[in-house]
Amino acid sequence: MSLEIALLLGLVIATVIALVVWRRRRQIRAPIAPTVHSEPQTPTPEVPAPTPASFSGALVKSRSIWATGIKSLFASGFDANVREELEAILLSADLGVETCDWVLETLEARAKADRIQDADALHAALKAILFEVLAPADAPLEIPAASTPFVILMVGVNGVGKTTTIGKLAHRFQSEGRSVLLAAGDTFRAAAVEQLRAWGERIQVPVIAQESGADSASVLFDATQSAKAKGIEVVLADTAGRLQNKSNLMNELAKIGRVLGKLEIGAPHEVLLVLDASTGQNAISQTREFMEAIRPTGLVMTKLDGSAKGGIVFALAREFGLPIRYVGLGEQAVDLQPFDRQAFVDALFGPTQ
Repeated sequence: MSLEIALLLGLVIATVIALVVWRRRRQIRAPIAPTVHSEPQTPTPEVPAPTPASFSGALVKSRSIWATGIKSLFASGFDANVREELEAILLSADLGVETCDWVLETLEARAKADRIQDADALHAALKAILFEVLAPADAPLEIPAASTPFVILMVGVNGVGKTTTIGKLAHRFQSEGRSVLLAAGDTFRAAAVEQLRAWGERIQVPVIAQESGADSASVLFDATQSAKAKGIEVVLADTAGRLQNKSNLMNELAKIGRVLGKLEIGAPHEVLLVLDASTGQNAISQTREFMEAIRPTGLVMTKLDGSAKGGIVFALAREFGLPIRYVGLGEQAVDLQPFDRQAFVDALFGPTQ
């Protein structure tokens, strides 16, 4: 190897070494980028809004009486034997004797006048008659826009779910964008006051209450005045369901009506009688008693989902002609729904057989 080649090779090697050293020094000087470990983002689960119960789902027990075998009764037309069997079914559903007799007589008259003998036609005729019976009951509550509070007086015996109904109504009105105030007028039952306060805390609405044993009419008067001063739209007023005797209870309700009348705003604007559907014919006697003391302007039927006595709705509609403002179809707040006679009758009869 010549001297020139050896010198050239040494120069190349030195250049390569110098380049390697330069690159290493540059890497050392350069800042080391931190390693970022991204945590997996867990999405916040959305709590689905509760689904309101349907009439069909809530009336399963009542439908077990209505839908089972009614249509098959008409296979041979409508004679005395069929009428007797149909009467037994309707009475077991708690239509009551008077309403049951009227329905059967009307069905028989229409069957003769229109010469109806076909099972499907008789079944449809019975359904149409019962739909007509409920005409007075099908009138939703309407709250007009006004500068004064709309006062709803809730009445009913203990145990029908009156205080719970007030809480559910407050929730409903609130969801409609209305401001609400609760008045604890059942001052004879400490548990009722505490239950109403619990509802107030739960849905964040004010509750006006006084000590146990306070004058109920005074509590409701103060609550309505407070609502008027604060511009609150709806006052839901609880009342006692039982005093020492029926006479005292009815006198107290009459007094409340007189005291609220002094506010000169037309209060109470609505008197809702709360009835437990599972009590059957007792609901009729309760309505008669309250009609004597303070005439209800509407009814609320609770616990329809837990009863097979849905027929009481027909008896109430025919005897009193009062609108059924709301019905309880379940335990959730959203399960207190406006009454719908078409949905009610369809749910009782079930799908066409």
